[in-house]
Amino acid sequence: MNETEIDIEHQPVGNAFARAIDRILEPQILGPVIGTIAVAIALFVIHEISGKIHLNHIGEAIAATSAETVIPALFFTMISFGALALYDVLAVRRIAPGRVPAKIAVMAGMVGYGFSNAIGFHVFVGGPVRYRIYQAAGLDASDVGRIVGTSLITFTGGLLTVLGVALLLDPTGVPALQMLTPVADRVLGGAILAFLAICLFWLSRGLHNVSLLGWRFPLPSAGSALAQILIGALDIAAAAAALYILLPSDVVPSFVVFLVLFVAAILATIISHAPGGLGVMEATILLGLGAGARPDVVAALVVYRIIYYLLPLSLSAIALLTFETYRARSTVSTLAGRTFRLTRRIVPPIATTLVLGGGMVLLFSGSTPAIGDRTDILSDILPLPFAEASHLLASITGVLLIVIARGLFRRLALARIAAIVLLLSGAAFSLLKGLDWEEALILSAVAAILYAYRSAFYRKGDWRSFRPDITWLALMAIVVGAFTLVGFLAYRHVEYQSDMWWDFAWDADAPRFMRATVAIAIVAAAIAVDALMHRPAPAPKNITQPVPDAVRTVLETSAGTNGCVALLGDKSFMVSPNGTAFLMYAVSGRSWITMGDPVGDPGPSRGLLWRFVEAADRAGARPVFYSVQPEYLTTYLDMNLAILKIGENARIPLTDFSLAGAARQPLRYAEGRATREGLVYSVIPKADVPAALPELRAVSDEWLEQKQGKEKGFSLGYFDDAYMSEFDCAVLKKDDKIVAFANLWRSGDHDEFSVDLMRYKSGTSKVLMEAFFAHLLLYGRDEGYKWFNLGAAPLAGLSDHPLASTWNRVGTFIYKRGDEFYNFEGLRAFKQKFDPVWTPQYMACPRGLAMPQVLLDVTTLISGGPMGIFKR
Repeated sequence: MNETEIDIEHQPVGNAFARAIDRILEPQILGPVIGTIAVAIALFVIHEISGKIHLNHIGEAIAATSAETVIPALFFTMISFGALALYDVLAVRRIAPGRVPAKIAVMAGMVGYGFSNAIGFHVFVGGPVRYRIYQAAGLDASDVGRIVGTSLITFTGGLLTVLGVALLLDPTGVPALQMLTPVADRVLGGAILAFLAICLFWLSRGLHNVSLLGWRFPLPSAGSALAQILIGALDIAAAAAALYILLPSDVVPSFVVFLVLFVAAILATIISHAPGGLGVMEATILLGLGAGARPDVVAALVVYRIIYYLLPLSLSAIALLTFETYRARSTVSTLAGRTFRLTRRIVPPIATTLVLGGGMVLLFSGSTPAIGDRTDILSDILPLPFAEASHLLASITGVLLIVIARGLFRRLALARIAAIVLLLSGAAFSLLKGLDWEEALILSAVAAILYAYRSAFYRKGDWRSFRPDITWLALMAIVVGAFTLVGFLAYRHVEYQSDMWWDFAWDADAPRFMRATVAIAIVAAAIAVDALMHRPAPAPKNITQPVPDAVRTVLETSAGTNGCVALLGDKSFMVSPNGTAFLMYAVSGRSWITMGDPVGDPGPSRGLLWRFVEAADRAGARPVFYSVQPEYLTTYLDMNLAILKIGENARIPLTDFSLAGAARQPLRYAEGRATREGLVYSVIPKADVPAALPELRAVSDEWLEQKQGKEKGFSLGYFDDAYMSEFDCAVLKKDDKIVAFANLWRSGDHDEFSVDLMRYKSGTSKVLMEAFFAHLLLYGRDEGYKWFNLGAAPLAGLSDHPLASTWNRVGTFIYKRGDEFYNFEGLRAFKQKFDPVWTPQYMACPRGLAMPQVLLDVTTLISGGPMGIFKR
């Protein structure tokens, strides 16, 4: 029986505004939203507490920064990132002993933290970066997740140690830290250190694993934990020292006291979810030191962000680029293949970064005064309205480049064309607004790179593909907010007057900035509202479409019955050039999901698989092959896809099937009792099914109401008049009324026989199901079929071994403990009564961190929602 009995009802939101609110409240969106709000508040605080500081004063203070402070800051930064690399070394030794060379772990740690420290969202940024590196050593996504988790424990231990020691030594002298008395400080510090000591003592007893819901989580030994704590403390202390050495000596207290303030700044960034702690750390330090009115303190914070965040980010990007280049060269033998592989892998992220940087250059230029000598030259050759308009358009172009950068990352061909047009336009505007030839040269160079690498941007997409997601909107808001603050600092000496809005002059830089800021805010708000209110809606379910004649022709001769689900009409099709094979699929989220393997001639079927993957790649989607058999596994492996076992399929041999013998006694009894109770089996021919549809629908509706479910789709049939009319229909009648039915699937080669929908009226007979199956099996045998396909038992047959993959262990856990949601074991036990031959079923999908989203997309496609498959 192929049908699953469960579904949930999709409740659409009433209007676009409500959909936008619902979207913002989703858990995966709250982080970026909270981070953006935190950065906005931090930027406002910095603006308010920085008094009369002018941008020129900050620039002068940065220029006056001496090598005597920069060199030690660089040294402490190296120490901090060396400790961060040791986070991964210790974690790898614990999670994957002997599987990863130390140099790979060091590189993964440095590069991962180089990205995540600067960008933020350590799990979602550092995790994928680490996965790219550790994947080469054979680790899977779950291993990387445990490594990241272990590193987090190391960081937390170090943070607590630093805080405890600093509090124990009595932090005095920092205005923001005078809320507690010295005695309370020491008590709190001692309590923190005592807690760490208790944890170490507990670990020293040999308790190196914690069990939760049947899962074992490895813990370090006491010695390893102590090493992790010390390394974490070294990391935080070195990071604090890098900033401490840059700050003016007359502002900061002792280093021990400053450590407490630095830890508070770290905690503030963690709580805020702000990307890289941008603004939040600076605001915390300025408030804590009470030095917001000093430009040299602000300059020290700017230099620190360059040294500790931007410099490691740049080096990490170069290191990752080199690593990816080496991997691509080592996996492709021919020069042409290497060039193509390198272009596709390396150029899009580089182009994304360059275009994003180009947008920032235009925004920064629009927020700062023009160079006086150049405007004097420009005023002699260009009318003022052209310069005013160019300044405004240059700033708007900067915002649009940030939006377009996301399309480049997704390798969209239209994004490349749009970026080239915007970059060249921005270059022209830069020249016309102030003869900023340096900006024009940079933007033109980026446009030339995009023009030269056309082949790297091959995916189709229209203007709707550029709509940013919530994370990109958060990035855009943070960038715009940061450069708006730069503008306010640059023009702080200018007294605001209402008539400034209409002040048009060559030396009126502040009014131009004000007008450009308003225009940027309007454009950015329009883009955000459009993205939130017109996000792609889920595809409607159960909407049938005509089945191509070529598909019907293939089904007439194909092996197996699973291809019959094509007649449901809810899928798209890809047919081989010679018309002897087809592939059926549907789209859910960013996943293109096939239903099973190709149907038809095996020869062209492999070509179909590659065509499907190429088409999905051009569309920027993930190719997913759901419910596939072992036949094409080697092809899926060649595609570098992960193979997940999702259950087992049961088939009963019919050639020698009978109800005789002890093993068939339950079926024999059920068939006999059903006959005595007046249940009569018959088959309604396909031509007569339309006349019986009202009676069949009544049975179906009662069955659905009894199960408290809704129709499913994609891999399972649902009651539709057109679909039901495609097949013969087996029925059980009592008193000449239909009490059970099943539509019959027949293979084109007359080898396999099966049913899809199998529904009945409850309370008719206790043996109705067994009796119905007995009649179906005998009917299939008499019709000359060799096999009866009982359908799949989800999650059955997965390996439950400590060394098995994470997917197998998760699936086994659900299979054994998920009876509250779905009767996995009961379904397999029912099918086992027929003594079937079990064949494994698999899903092939992209590896790594894409797997959770793939599983969500598949479940949503079949059941209408992520939890639909667990509804009875």
